[in-house]
Amino acid sequence: MKQNASPDQNTMAHDRVYRGLRTRIMHGEILPGQALTLRGIGTEFGVSMTPARESVRRLVAEGALSMSNSGRVFTPELTSERIEELSALRSLIEVELASRALPRAHLALIDRLQRINAMIAAAIDDHDAVAYIRSNLDFHRTLYLRAQAPAMLAMAETVWLQLGPTMRSLYGKLNKKEPPHFHRVILAALKAGDEPSLRLAVRSDVTQSLKMLGA
Repeated sequence: MKQNASPDQNTMAHDRVYRGLRTRIMHGEILPGQALTLRGIGTEFGVSMTPARESVRRLVAEGALSMSNSGRVFTPELTSERIEELSALRSLIEVELASRALPRAHLALIDRLQRINAMIAAAIDDHDAVAYIRSNLDFHRTLYLRAQAPAMLAMAETVWLQLGPTMRSLYGKLNKKEPPHFHRVILAALKAGDEPSLRLAVRSDVTQSLKMLGA
């Protein structure tokens, strides 16, 4: 992009870079502690320094990136205490989202969730950590969209964003061989319309792996 780009062009470029970086971080394409440069971001997305800098500032504000006093930009390496805190947040927010989604959990939604679970299994077979994280988040997002609670879902996605690089590290440690056990329990609870079982399954699913990492 030329340096004399119009304000509208800079806004569009900023939005494209922000969304692209945000997706990469959330899906674990960038590892914990990995350094980023404005020049590198600009080259990757074909933009000037201005939209690259604005995107980084926005992601720093969301907790997805950290910036040192010297201006070094990197993905955070989360402490055990921070992992526990974010795990607790996931439990609080996502259990409520699942409960609100349950009355609208029609058969087409359950079929869609089962197909996503098959995609998770394929990612495991392919040893594709990024595809696993992306499909796993898609499973949860697809269910939670039925809650019709956009502010709550946005909060959940901010937590996912902060955890993305850590989840990538976790995937390698767990050596997964099949989709998450509690996904099957979630699907069974949705089919039965069993809210207590659904709440327990979602809470167990979102906290179990993170507790293992923070241990």
